[in-house]
Amino acid sequence: MTDQPHHPASQSGDKLDGKSGRQLSLGLALPESWAAEDFLPAEGNHAALGWLARWPDWPGGILLLHGPPGSGKTHLAHIWCGQAGAGLAEGGMLTEAAVDDLARAALALDNAEAADPVALFHLINLMRERGHGLLLTAAKPPAAWNVALADLASRLKALPLAEIHEPDDELLAAVMVKLFADRQLAVGEGVIAYLLPRMERSFHAARLWVARLDAAALAEQRAVTIGLVRRLLEAE
Repeated sequence: MTDQPHHPASQSGDKLDGKSGRQLSLGLALPESWAAEDFLPAEGNHAALGWLARWPDWPGGILLLHGPPGSGKTHLAHIWCGQAGAGLAEGGMLTEAAVDDLARAALALDNAEAADPVALFHLINLMRERGHGLLLTAAKPPAAWNVALADLASRLKALPLAEIHEPDDELLAAVMVKLFADRQLAVGEGVIAYLLPRMERSFHAARLWVARLDAAALAEQRAVTIGLVRRLLEAE
């Protein structure tokens, strides 16, 4: 049991009174489940799941997983880390000084396109030399990274790629249910069914809408309803 604010399951439009136990958000990050059983398989991520299942039989022991923001790359990286006994690092934190320590065991590098190019080039080389698995995640395939370092561009071009595609409506609805659940917020199917055709169809937009509705519900001490969704849509 966590000490995160509890959200009401009620779908009425009435504000909750002070006896509800509802607490205002303190702006703290809410935990997200990275468990394998909480990943939602779908046609758009089928190929990526297939690549993870092939581990450790990746060509050269390295895989680059790319897909749009919020598509599940980080979730899959956590799942692979559990499978491979690997560490997890953020691409923006990769420096030349950190390469040797990070290359001492299997590693998942999230948001790899944000890494220092020279450091990433040396990391790929060291992981191959030492025989450690390496999973890179990125929002775009390497061809769209605008890499100025020719040696790195050559290394990236040779890597096997796994892509996650934008979701269909069924997956997007399931993702939103999970995102609401991660925030301990229960909403009816009608709320999501109303919002889906009126929002941008992307993982990123789903995350933004869940966060926006959560904040509004907390601030107003009420449940998430179609009425609340309609009001926020009209305010755009």
